[in-house]
Amino acid sequence: MAFQDHFSRQSAEYSKFRPHYPDSLFKYLAGVSPSHGVAWDCATGNGQAAVALASFFDHVIATDVSEKQIHNAEQNPRVEYRVGTAEKCRLPTRLIDLITVAQALHWFDLDRFYPEAERVLKPGGVLAVWCYNLLEIEPEIDAVVNRFYNEVVGEYWAFERRIVEERYQTIAFPFAEMEPPSFAMRARWSMEHLIGYLQTWSASQTFIVANGSDPIDLIRADLSEAWREPNRVRPVNWPLSLRVGRTAIKQ
Repeated sequence: MAFQDHFSRQSAEYSKFRPHYPDSLFKYLAGVSPSHGVAWDCATGNGQAAVALASFFDHVIATDVSEKQIHNAEQNPRVEYRVGTAEKCRLPTRLIDLITVAQALHWFDLDRFYPEAERVLKPGGVLAVWCYNLLEIEPEIDAVVNRFYNEVVGEYWAFERRIVEERYQTIAFPFAEMEPPSFAMRARWSMEHLIGYLQTWSASQTFIVANGSDPIDLIRADLSEAWREPNRVRPVNWPLSLRVGRTAIKQ
């Protein structure tokens, strides 16, 4: 699969508007990791998962194919950012305790990534991948967001997006799989923050390039009506779909 850059164009906004994963997720992953030496956050994006891992690991290597994403990533003394691919990471063999892939596995060539993950993981090392689909606020607001997703920018989603819609449950996962607890991202957002988030969607950016206009304009009035109080901050929820597996202890 050739690299498709869906996020460099909006890398600064991506860092500003994307929600944050819960600390409890990283505490759990550290708990199932064989040790806490080195973690690899693959396709790190804005670096939020890498920085969270730095609270539990001595060293975090965070890679992304997008130089702009790396440039805008959050800095941390325990995080080393590199530009590189998931399928050929150039990391030493048997170095890594934990690999994380947050909302990015659907872009990978899995036939090449899984052997690379197996190569760099220590015996008993862990691969954790997760994704999230549509947010939950209130039924009236959710209905507007769902219409935006399916009808306004629906045709502009990349084919790989269906894997997210299927919650990563239909992909091969050739590791000794665990049964993790449930996790969710939570935030409190204004309507304008929600709009900023919707504009970071890859399909929104593709719509803009194709049409020369902002797709948000097609739902702004309905969203404002559903929100009711424009300055009100509302709770937002995203259930995470998480798959966690371990390599063989003996290799």
